[in-house]
Amino acid sequence: MVKQFKGADFRAAMQEKKTLVVDFYADWCGPCRMLAPVLEKLSGSYEGKAEFVKIDVDDNPDLAREYSIMSIPCIMVFKDGAVAGKNVGFAPAAAMQEFLDRYL
Repeated sequence: MVKQFKGADFRAAMQEKKTLVVDFYADWCGPCRMLAPVLEKLSGSYEGKAEFVKIDVDDNPDLAREYSIMSIPCIMVFKDGAVAGKNVGFAPAAAMQEFLDRYL
C-alpha cells in the first residue's frame, strides 16, 4: 500500500532511518498517474522491506527543492536516512521492479 506523506511525515520517517520508496508526483502529471498503480501493485512484494509513500511536489515544494526534483514522476529509495537510488519518469512494472531490486 502506498501512503500519502506530507513534509512532517517524511522528516519523521527519515529520523527513524526507515527504508522508504518515495514517489514524488503531482496530480496533474499524466506519467505520474500511469505509475501510481504500478507502485501500488509492487508495494505488496516489498512488504517488510520498505515503506512506499508518495509526496505531492506542489504541496511540498521545500522537499522538491531539497532533493532537486526537476522532473516527475521521480522515485527515490532512501536507506538509513540517505538517498540510495533514483529513477525519473514512467517505468513499466518489470523495469520498476528491476530498479527496486537493486536497492531493496
